[in-house]
Amino acid sequence: MVYSAVKETLGDSILLSGGLDTSIVATVASTFPRGGGGLKAYTVVLKGAPSPDLEYSKLIAGRLGLRHEILGVGVDEVEGALPDVIGVLKSFDPMEVRNSVATFIGLRRAQADGFRAVMTGDAADELFAGYSFIFRLPEAQAKEALVHLWRVMHFSSVPLAESLSIAARLPFLQGGLKEFAMHRIRYPCLVGRRDGAGELFGKYVLRVAFEGMLPEAITWRTKTPIEQGSGTAALQGWYAQRVKDAEFGAKRKGYIERDGVRIRDKEQLAYYEIYRRIHGPPRPLDLSRRACPACGSNVPDAATFCTTCGEYPI
Repeated sequence: MVYSAVKETLGDSILLSGGLDTSIVATVASTFPRGGGGLKAYTVVLKGAPSPDLEYSKLIAGRLGLRHEILGVGVDEVEGALPDVIGVLKSFDPMEVRNSVATFIGLRRAQADGFRAVMTGDAADELFAGYSFIFRLPEAQAKEALVHLWRVMHFSSVPLAESLSIAARLPFLQGGLKEFAMHRIRYPCLVGRRDGAGELFGKYVLRVAFEGMLPEAITWRTKTPIEQGSGTAALQGWYAQRVKDAEFGAKRKGYIERDGVRIRDKEQLAYYEIYRRIHGPPRPLDLSRRACPACGSNVPDAATFCTTCGEYPI
């Protein structure tokens, strides 16, 4: 089923983190004949920051013989991409921005190199219980959490690619595979322990199915968010050092008074100022609907966090 999903969404390039999801997509995609020298893989890492994706992406790319480009970017290049990311996503949520800026830089390079369809591993965690905050719950609660996640899941790679006039291809969201994960798979296939003992893993069925095709270090690699794998999580500390306490205090006070927006930290302040220049202060589009208590944006009734500012829980 994974093979047919990849075949139906086959792209000419891939954002390769070296995690389980992108490694599966790359492995399967490599089995299909293509011209032009084969699949091109891109891995984005922040220079000078711990970036475990570097090691794992090299491992799987070497095993598959992929054309692999490692994009080592500095903070200046990341900052240069922030207006595009925040402008498209209409968000100043630090976690969303940190994850998405690495994705955008990879997509932008693929577009510049002439590629038009970039594959990602998005949706595997959502569909196959890959997040620890889900698979560590009791089964009944985990199932409820998964159903909620399916209702609210969204992937920044799609609008970011569209902004570059290319397409993001998400094999795990292909209809048949999505339907299988949501309605036909038994929970013990989603969550299990390696060899029946030891550490608990999500995406268990995917790990077992591809155990013989992937390096062991990747098959049983724990979930690493993009911000950690690429190193962009270091931006939080970078902004904490860059912005003076007095400046942060004054601006924080000013934005709560003028805009009704509660700024949590110095990193979010930087993103909010970009957001504000592009979109203006956030406002509820419908006064009769639920609003985020931290920024005033409308949020769905069932939402537990705000996609505009990242406030959690709400």
